[in-house]
Amino acid sequence: MKQKIGLYFGSFNPIHTGHLIIANFMLDAADLDEVWFVVSPQNPHKKSSSLLNEYDRLKLVEVAIEGNEKFQASNVEFMLPKPSYTIDTLTYLNESFKQKEFYIIIGSDSYQNIKSWKNSEVLLRDYPILVYQRPGFEVDKIEKVEGNFQFFESPYIHISATYIRNQLKGNKSIKYLVPETVEKLLIQENYYK
Repeated sequence: MKQKIGLYFGSFNPIHTGHLIIANFMLDAADLDEVWFVVSPQNPHKKSSSLLNEYDRLKLVEVAIEGNEKFQASNVEFMLPKPSYTIDTLTYLNESFKQKEFYIIIGSDSYQNIKSWKNSEVLLRDYPILVYQRPGFEVDKIEKVEGNFQFFESPYIHISATYIRNQLKGNKSIKYLVPETVEKLLIQENYYK
């Protein structure tokens, strides 16, 4: 039987407690074997100017998930053409890991615009997509998309990476917004100052 891997794509700029809560929830709720945090060097929908170097963001993810063997940090998109497109990453992963079945983890905000993604028809036809509810993006109020979707009412804590970056710029506390290990590294390395 193939291992079920949830792919949680993101800039993780930086990773925070909200990301970890969602990943842990999806692990159980969707009965996944592992969740891989796929660090995107450049998201086609985001400006790259505010992004910390991808290797530093990967390091922050590694530090955040240390000790949880069901979580993996993935740099797969670092080797692929930029910007990173989900369909290209999935094609590469399927060819590289034939014993694994990949599930895409997205928020309901991404569900809303998934038809605009590169080769979305292939994505929607060939891959199971796990959607967690985000406030302000209620799935029942969004135009229905045909595909292999499962919807989840997950615990949601509104923590924004932008808020964390601004706190760091202003020398203010980010305690409890990120794991302690991440907080130490962010401060030690002077990230986002």
